[in-house]
Amino acid sequence: MALLEGKVAIITGAGRGLGATYAQLLAAEGAAVVVNDLGRDENGNYTAEAVVATVREAGGRAVAHTQDISTAEGGQSLLATALGEFGRADILINNAGILRDKSFLKLEEGDWDAVIKVNLKSMYAVTQPVFAWMKENGGGVIVNTSSTSGLVGNFGQSNYAASKCGAWGLSNVLAIEGAKFGVRVWTLAPAAVSALTAPLMDEVTKAQMAPEHVAQVVLYMVSELSGQRTGHCLFASGQSVRELKLLSAEGIPGGGKDAAFDARSLAAAEDKVFRPEAALTIMDFAK
Repeated sequence: MALLEGKVAIITGAGRGLGATYAQLLAAEGAAVVVNDLGRDENGNYTAEAVVATVREAGGRAVAHTQDISTAEGGQSLLATALGEFGRADILINNAGILRDKSFLKLEEGDWDAVIKVNLKSMYAVTQPVFAWMKENGGGVIVNTSSTSGLVGNFGQSNYAASKCGAWGLSNVLAIEGAKFGVRVWTLAPAAVSALTAPLMDEVTKAQMAPEHVAQVVLYMVSELSGQRTGHCLFASGQSVRELKLLSAEGIPGGGKDAAFDARSLAAAEDKVFRPEAALTIMDFAK
Protein backbone atom coordinates (compact mmCIF):
# COMPACT_ATOMS: atom_id res chain seq x y z
CA MET A 1 0.00 0.00 0.00
CA ALA A 2 1.20 3.50 -0.83
CA LEU A 3 2.53 5.35 2.22
CA LEU A 4 0.87 8.68 1.44
CA GLU A 5 -2.48 7.72 -0.04
CA GLY A 6 -4.97 10.57 0.42
CA LYS A 7 -2.32 13.06 1.59
CA VAL A 8 -1.55 16.44 0.05
CA ALA A 9 2.05 17.67 0.01
CA ILE A 10 3.29 21.22 -0.62
CA ILE A 11 6.92 21.46 -1.74
CA THR A 12 8.69 24.79 -2.26
CA GLY A 13 11.57 25.20 -4.67
CA ALA A 14 10.50 21.97 -6.37
CA GLY A 15 11.14 22.90 -9.99
CA ARG A 16 14.42 21.00 -10.12
CA GLY A 17 16.99 19.17 -7.99
CA LEU A 18 15.99 17.76 -4.64
CA GLY A 19 12.57 19.38 -4.62
CA ALA A 20 11.60 17.86 -7.96
CA THR A 21 12.79 14.45 -6.76
CA TYR A 22 10.72 14.78 -3.59
CA ALA A 23 7.65 15.67 -5.66
CA GLN A 24 8.00 12.63 -7.89
CA LEU A 25 8.55 10.18 -5.01
CA LEU A 26 5.75 11.53 -2.83
CA ALA A 27 3.37 11.44 -5.79
CA ALA A 28 4.40 7.85 -6.52
CA GLU A 29 3.50 7.05 -2.90
CA GLY A 30 -0.02 8.41 -3.37
CA ALA A 31 0.22 12.07 -2.37
CA ALA A 32 -1.22 14.90 -4.43
CA VAL A 33 1.60 17.41 -4.81
CA VAL A 34 1.71 21.20 -5.08
CA VAL A 35 4.96 22.05 -6.87
CA ASN A 36 6.12 25.57 -6.06
CA ASP A 37 8.88 27.27 -8.03
CA LEU A 38 9.08 30.61 -9.82
CA GLY A 39 12.16 29.57 -11.81
CA ARG A 40 12.16 29.19 -15.57
CA ASP A 41 14.23 27.07 -17.93
CA GLU A 42 16.35 28.32 -20.81
CA ASN A 43 13.22 28.56 -22.97
CA GLY A 44 11.34 30.67 -20.47
CA ASN A 45 9.02 27.91 -19.29
CA TYR A 46 8.30 27.42 -15.61
CA THR A 47 10.29 24.49 -14.24
CA ALA A 48 7.41 23.70 -11.87
CA GLU A 49 5.18 23.00 -14.84
CA ALA A 50 7.68 20.47 -16.20
CA VAL A 51 7.76 18.63 -12.86
CA VAL A 52 3.97 18.57 -12.75
CA ALA A 53 3.89 17.13 -16.26
CA THR A 54 6.32 14.38 -15.23
CA VAL A 55 4.22 13.49 -12.19
CA ARG A 56 1.03 13.37 -14.22
CA GLU A 57 2.61 11.25 -16.94
CA ALA A 58 3.48 8.72 -14.24
CA GLY A 59 -0.15 8.62 -13.10
CA GLY A 60 0.18 11.01 -10.16
CA ARG A 61 -1.66 14.16 -9.17
CA ALA A 62 0.11 17.52 -9.15
CA VAL A 63 -0.40 21.23 -9.72
CA ALA A 64 2.11 24.04 -10.20
CA HIS A 65 2.39 27.21 -8.13
CA THR A 66 4.73 29.81 -9.64
CA GLN A 67 4.29 32.85 -7.38
CA ASP A 68 6.92 34.41 -5.14
CA ILE A 69 6.56 32.88 -1.67
CA SER A 70 8.81 35.31 0.20
CA THR A 71 5.79 37.47 1.10
CA ALA A 72 2.80 36.73 3.32
CA GLU A 73 0.55 37.03 0.28
CA GLY A 74 2.64 34.49 -1.60
CA GLY A 75 2.53 32.05 1.29
CA GLN A 76 -1.24 32.40 1.57
CA SER A 77 -1.63 31.82 -2.17
CA LEU A 78 0.36 28.60 -1.93
CA LEU A 79 -1.94 27.22 0.76
CA ALA A 80 -4.95 28.44 -1.22
CA THR A 81 -3.73 26.48 -4.24
CA ALA A 82 -3.43 23.29 -2.19
CA LEU A 83 -6.87 23.71 -0.67
CA GLY A 84 -8.49 24.78 -3.93
CA GLU A 85 -7.05 21.91 -5.96
CA PHE A 86 -6.93 19.10 -3.42
CA GLY A 87 -8.82 20.23 -0.30
CA ARG A 88 -6.06 19.55 2.24
CA ALA A 89 -2.49 20.38 3.32
CA ASP A 90 -0.97 17.42 5.19
CA ILE A 91 2.71 17.85 4.38
CA LEU A 92 4.91 20.92 3.89
CA ILE A 93 8.50 20.68 2.71
CA ASN A 94 10.29 24.03 2.83
CA ASN A 95 12.97 23.37 0.25
CA ALA A 96 13.36 26.71 -1.59
CA GLY A 97 16.85 28.18 -1.40
CA ILE A 98 19.50 30.18 -3.23
CA LEU A 99 23.22 30.84 -2.86
CA ARG A 100 25.14 34.13 -3.07
CA ASP A 101 28.55 32.97 -1.85
CA LYS A 102 31.22 35.53 -0.93
CA SER A 103 33.66 35.86 1.94
CA PHE A 104 32.13 37.99 4.69
CA LEU A 105 34.08 41.19 4.04
CA LYS A 106 33.11 41.09 0.36
CA LEU A 107 29.46 40.38 1.09
CA GLU A 108 27.15 43.18 -0.03
CA GLU A 109 23.84 44.06 1.58
CA GLY A 110 21.94 42.84 -1.47
CA ASP A 111 23.59 39.43 -1.23
CA TRP A 112 22.60 39.15 2.42
CA ASP A 113 19.02 40.31 1.89
CA ALA A 114 18.35 38.08 -1.13
CA VAL A 115 19.46 34.89 0.63
CA ILE A 116 17.63 35.64 3.87
CA LYS A 117 14.48 36.51 1.89
CA VAL A 118 14.37 33.32 -0.14
CA ASN A 119 15.83 30.85 2.35
CA LEU A 120 14.33 32.03 5.63
CA LYS A 121 11.57 34.59 5.19
CA SER A 122 9.81 32.29 2.73
CA MET A 123 9.67 29.66 5.50
CA TYR A 124 7.80 32.13 7.67
CA ALA A 125 5.51 33.26 4.86
CA VAL A 126 4.58 29.73 3.80
CA THR A 127 4.63 27.92 7.13
CA GLN A 128 2.45 30.30 9.14
CA PRO A 129 -0.76 29.74 7.13
CA VAL A 130 -0.05 26.04 6.63
CA PHE A 131 0.74 25.54 10.32
CA ALA A 132 -2.52 27.30 11.21
CA TRP A 133 -4.49 25.04 8.86
CA MET A 134 -2.83 21.92 10.25
CA LYS A 135 -3.52 23.03 13.83
CA GLU A 136 -7.24 23.29 13.09
CA ASN A 137 -7.48 20.15 10.97
CA GLY A 138 -5.84 17.32 12.86
CA GLY A 139 -2.14 17.97 12.35
CA GLY A 140 0.45 17.35 9.68
CA VAL A 141 4.18 17.19 9.03
CA ILE A 142 6.58 20.05 8.24
CA VAL A 143 10.15 19.59 7.00
CA ASN A 144 12.41 22.65 7.06
CA THR A 145 15.58 22.47 5.01
CA SER A 146 18.75 23.50 6.81
CA SER A 147 22.34 22.78 5.77
CA THR A 148 25.58 21.60 7.28
CA SER A 149 26.89 25.04 6.30
CA GLY A 150 24.47 26.55 8.78
CA LEU A 151 25.05 23.98 11.51
CA VAL A 152 28.86 23.82 11.44
CA GLY A 153 29.90 26.67 9.13
CA ASN A 154 31.57 26.87 5.73
CA PHE A 155 33.90 29.46 4.26
CA GLY A 156 32.22 32.07 2.09
CA GLN A 157 28.66 31.24 3.15
CA SER A 158 27.87 33.57 6.04
CA ASN A 159 24.54 34.67 4.55
CA TYR A 160 23.55 31.14 3.54
CA ALA A 161 24.66 29.72 6.91
CA ALA A 162 22.69 32.35 8.82
CA SER A 163 19.54 31.52 6.88
CA LYS A 164 19.98 27.76 7.26
CA CYS A 165 20.77 27.89 10.96
CA GLY A 166 17.66 30.04 11.27
CA ALA A 167 15.68 27.19 9.71
CA TRP A 168 16.90 24.90 12.49
CA GLY A 169 15.89 27.38 15.17
CA LEU A 170 12.47 27.84 13.58
CA SER A 171 11.94 24.07 13.52
CA ASN A 172 12.82 23.75 17.19
CA VAL A 173 10.15 26.30 18.15
CA LEU A 174 7.50 24.91 15.80
CA ALA A 175 8.06 21.39 17.15
CA ILE A 176 7.23 22.68 20.63
CA GLU A 177 4.25 24.78 19.55
CA GLY A 178 2.83 22.09 17.28
CA ALA A 179 3.16 19.09 19.59
CA LYS A 180 -0.28 19.18 21.20
CA PHE A 181 -1.96 19.74 17.83
CA GLY A 182 -0.38 16.80 16.06
CA VAL A 183 1.93 18.93 13.93
CA ARG A 184 5.29 17.17 13.63
CA VAL A 185 8.31 19.22 12.60
CA TRP A 186 11.66 18.07 11.23
CA THR A 187 14.88 19.76 10.19
CA LEU A 188 16.69 18.29 7.20
CA ALA A 189 20.33 18.93 6.27
CA PRO A 190 20.63 17.28 2.84
CA ALA A 191 23.62 16.64 0.59
CA ALA A 192 23.18 15.54 -3.02
CA VAL A 193 24.76 15.97 -6.42
CA SER A 194 23.62 19.06 -8.33
CA ALA A 195 24.30 20.67 -11.68
CA LEU A 196 27.08 22.69 -10.03
CA THR A 197 28.79 19.79 -8.25
CA ALA A 198 28.33 17.01 -10.82
CA PRO A 199 31.39 18.01 -12.91
CA LEU A 200 33.55 17.68 -9.78
CA MET A 201 32.48 14.08 -9.02
CA ASP A 202 33.34 10.74 -10.54
CA GLU A 203 30.53 8.44 -11.65
CA VAL A 204 30.61 6.32 -8.49
CA THR A 205 30.31 9.37 -6.23
CA LYS A 206 27.53 10.85 -8.35
CA ALA A 207 25.55 7.63 -8.00
CA GLN A 208 26.12 7.59 -4.24
CA MET A 209 24.99 11.22 -3.94
CA ALA A 210 21.89 10.98 -6.13
CA PRO A 211 18.92 13.06 -4.90
CA GLU A 212 16.77 9.93 -4.80
CA HIS A 213 18.63 8.76 -1.68
CA VAL A 214 17.70 11.94 0.21
CA ALA A 215 14.11 11.66 -1.03
CA GLN A 216 13.75 8.32 0.74
CA VAL A 217 14.70 10.00 4.02
CA VAL A 218 12.09 12.69 3.41
CA LEU A 219 9.50 10.00 2.71
CA TYR A 220 10.34 8.43 6.07
CA MET A 221 9.97 11.81 7.79
CA VAL A 222 6.54 12.68 6.37
CA SER A 223 4.97 9.22 6.49
CA GLU A 224 3.74 6.93 9.26
CA LEU A 225 7.11 5.18 9.16
CA SER A 226 8.50 7.80 11.55
CA GLY A 227 5.62 7.45 13.99
CA GLN A 228 5.23 10.44 16.28
CA ARG A 229 8.82 11.64 16.05
CA THR A 230 9.20 15.40 16.01
CA GLY A 231 11.89 17.99 16.71
CA HIS A 232 14.74 15.99 15.18
CA CYS A 233 17.39 17.17 12.72
CA LEU A 234 18.67 14.61 10.22
CA PHE A 235 21.66 14.84 7.93
CA ALA A 236 20.86 12.88 4.80
CA SER A 237 22.93 11.88 1.80
CA GLY A 238 23.50 8.73 -0.19
CA GLN A 239 26.59 8.12 1.92
CA SER A 240 25.09 8.46 5.40
CA VAL A 241 21.96 9.33 7.39
CA ARG A 242 22.37 10.52 10.98
CA GLU A 243 20.79 12.74 13.59
CA LEU A 244 22.49 16.01 14.48
CA LYS A 245 21.75 17.52 17.87
CA LEU A 246 23.00 20.08 20.34
CA LEU A 247 24.75 18.60 23.39
CA SER A 248 25.94 20.25 26.59
CA ALA A 249 29.17 19.89 28.54
CA GLU A 250 29.06 19.09 32.27
CA GLY A 251 29.43 22.75 33.18
CA ILE A 252 30.18 24.50 36.47
CA PRO A 253 28.10 26.69 38.83
CA GLY A 254 27.93 30.33 37.78
CA GLY A 255 28.44 33.39 39.92
CA GLY A 256 24.86 33.38 41.20
CA LYS A 257 25.46 30.06 42.95
CA ASP A 258 29.19 30.14 43.59
CA ALA A 259 30.46 33.26 45.34
CA ALA A 260 34.02 32.33 44.37
CA PHE A 261 33.22 32.29 40.64
CA ASP A 262 35.19 34.70 38.48
CA ALA A 263 37.01 34.74 35.16
CA ARG A 264 40.05 33.06 36.68
CA SER A 265 38.04 30.19 38.18
CA LEU A 266 36.33 29.75 34.82
CA ALA A 267 39.71 29.41 33.13
CA ALA A 268 40.75 26.84 35.74
CA ALA A 269 37.66 24.70 35.08
CA GLU A 270 37.74 24.62 31.29
CA ASP A 271 37.75 20.80 31.29
CA LYS A 272 34.17 20.90 32.63
CA VAL A 273 32.98 23.87 30.57
CA PHE A 274 34.04 22.65 27.14
CA ARG A 275 33.35 19.28 25.56
CA PRO A 276 36.46 17.30 24.60
CA GLU A 277 35.35 16.21 21.12
CA ALA A 278 36.61 18.09 18.09
CA ALA A 279 33.92 20.26 16.54
CA LEU A 280 32.36 18.98 13.35
CA THR A 281 33.47 20.58 10.11
CA ILE A 282 31.92 20.55 6.67
CA MET A 283 34.36 17.81 5.62
CA ASP A 284 33.01 15.40 8.23
CA PHE A 285 29.88 15.09 6.12
CA ALA A 286 31.78 14.00 3.03
CA LYS A 287 32.73 10.67 4.61
